[in-house]
Amino acid sequence: MLKVPDHQVAGHQGSHGQPGPLIDDSGRFYKPLQDDDRGAIEAAFYTSFSSNTRVPDHIRRFFPVFHGTQLIEASDGSGQRPHLVLEDVVSGRSHPSVMDVKIGSRTWYPEASEDYIQRCFEKDRKFSSLCLGFRISGLQLYGSEESELWKPERKLVQNLSADGVRVVLKKFVSSNSPIDPNLNPDFAFASSVYGGSSGILAQLLELKSWFEDQTMYHLNSCSVLMVYEKKKVLKGGSSDAEVKLIDFAHVTEGNGIIDHNFVGGLCSLIKFISEILTSPDECTTKVCLQNSDNKNEILTSSNECTTKVCL
Repeated sequence: MLKVPDHQVAGHQGSHGQPGPLIDDSGRFYKPLQDDDRGAIEAAFYTSFSSNTRVPDHIRRFFPVFHGTQLIEASDGSGQRPHLVLEDVVSGRSHPSVMDVKIGSRTWYPEASEDYIQRCFEKDRKFSSLCLGFRISGLQLYGSEESELWKPERKLVQNLSADGVRVVLKKFVSSNSPIDPNLNPDFAFASSVYGGSSGILAQLLELKSWFEDQTMYHLNSCSVLMVYEKKKVLKGGSSDAEVKLIDFAHVTEGNGIIDHNFVGGLCSLIKFISEILTSPDECTTKVCLQNSDNKNEILTSSNECTTKVCL
């Protein structure tokens, strides 16, 4: 029985006649292949990567397991179309908090058309990609109550400043309500989610070490997906924090050259997360996101010093 996933925070979602992804109860994620060359590129990457013996097992675990392609009924009812069959990375989690971070200051690839490059460049410049080396594409965060779910509009988090990104990264690992705009994020779970030998930071550093040497692939416009189980942390258990790389529709061959665009963006994300762990008492910025109803949604404010940013 296939259904639309409720945990998708970024990427192509089914709307306006465009089919979106589906999931089943066995832990598989069905991603429709895009009609242009992006679909062929992503399928070719998964096929190559899954059989590439030069990829060590400790790195392979950061990529969704590939189960081939399959013709299934599209989510929009438009008929059968080919789908990538992948591991559903949040399968088995009851209340996953998820953040999608697109890596790289450049999301286009050199072989793309001039028109496509220009559109991507304008988007990278408009959002935080060009200045930070990454941008938050979307997220969902559960609160202490099961009914509390914060899932801000994607366009609101994509163009955050550096201060806004710090706020969201802190809010992602906070114990207090993500919905109440008057609460300061306490980032009480930073050490259990970001820190430790198996936390998100350690996993990102492991990826960085490999990408500083590998020259097989350039992962243009790829995302880092960060997932953890907040409900378990609230009860004193393990966060089950996990990092996965997703979205490979713009991968190109490395041809013996290090993917500096990806490495640079990954290093920038690592720096932001490291600062939360090592400098927790630094000034926090107050950030306002304007919702579609034109009401400002305040993310946070610090008790010690406050800078207000309204987007």
